[in-house]
Amino acid sequence: MAAIQNCPNTCSHRALPFPHSSSSSQSSPPPKLPHSVPSDYLLQEQPHQNNPLLGLPIVAIETILNFLSYDEISMLRSVCKRMDMICQRVLNQGFLKVERYHSLCQRQVKAQLPRRESERRNHSLARHADILAAVETRLSLLNMTFMKYVDSNLCCFIPGKVIDEIYRVLRYVNSTRAPQRAHEVLQELRDISSMAMEYFDEKIVPILKKKLPGTDLSGRLIGSAPVAGPSTSLTTMSLLAKNTPSRSEMTKVQQQVKVNGASMTALRRELQEVRVKQLEQQKQLQDQEQKLLEQSQVMGEQNARLAELEHKLRELMDSSAASLVESSPRKTQRIMFMLVLSLPVLVKTEAVSGLQ
Repeated sequence: MAAIQNCPNTCSHRALPFPHSSSSSQSSPPPKLPHSVPSDYLLQEQPHQNNPLLGLPIVAIETILNFLSYDEISMLRSVCKRMDMICQRVLNQGFLKVERYHSLCQRQVKAQLPRRESERRNHSLARHADILAAVETRLSLLNMTFMKYVDSNLCCFIPGKVIDEIYRVLRYVNSTRAPQRAHEVLQELRDISSMAMEYFDEKIVPILKKKLPGTDLSGRLIGSAPVAGPSTSLTTMSLLAKNTPSRSEMTKVQQQVKVNGASMTALRRELQEVRVKQLEQQKQLQDQEQKLLEQSQVMGEQNARLAELEHKLRELMDSSAASLVESSPRKTQRIMFMLVLSLPVLVKTEAVSGLQ
């Protein structure tokens, strides 16, 4: 909800009527300007006698337009040249704002997701991440389609309804704990953005190409000063291509990006599995080393006890032999035979007690 409150106020859908001209504004003549003032300045700063709203500063008009949706702002371009210029600026800034807002939402969701891919699938924010990833793909396509000509100052970001729909999806993701599936939420956005890009490629791009008789790789007119556009993040494709790529080429690129992304995801998953197996094997090796150390200690203790038993047995045999010298040889042989037979039993008993 905090991200929603920080979102730009652009979709209040509260239209403001144009005020009617007053008699005082009609009677007062426009201020006299020097002859050296350019025509652009006259277009931007000269007050309009027929409508006091258009005579307001650009900042004030933009503040008023922020209470409208971007779809309504795109329709207001047909009012006059001054309103067209202001609405173009608001639409361009709106696309950049929705890109920043999407990046903010995506960072917040990724910060709450676990690092393991298997845990992400079962996480409560898995659908949120899928929807935001699909919106990122759609924003990239829109950027490749429009921003080359926007940065060349030949047009603006025309489909304001697309910006409204992206804001709707992002607000839905931030305000819903269990959203629907990505294809259900993004159906309207896919439809209107695809129609907007197809119409732009088929109807508007041929007209804009006529305005580019000689262009360099950056998309600027040769011999003209660089135009500071509202977006400076051109992709590699838009820098190297002289013309906007066709719809089929964009589809191929999108499919290739999806294939590369799927292969990268599979490789990352395999790498994570290898790392997990390596950690398990290291843990098993440590356990085996610990067991070997314990067994070596036990064997050392058993060897010491066996040596002690052998020493005691020798002493016992010597003492018994000395005491039985005077007895008969047959009895002596019998006792020695019994002692030899009892030696393995004593050793085995001592070894079992040592292991316990």
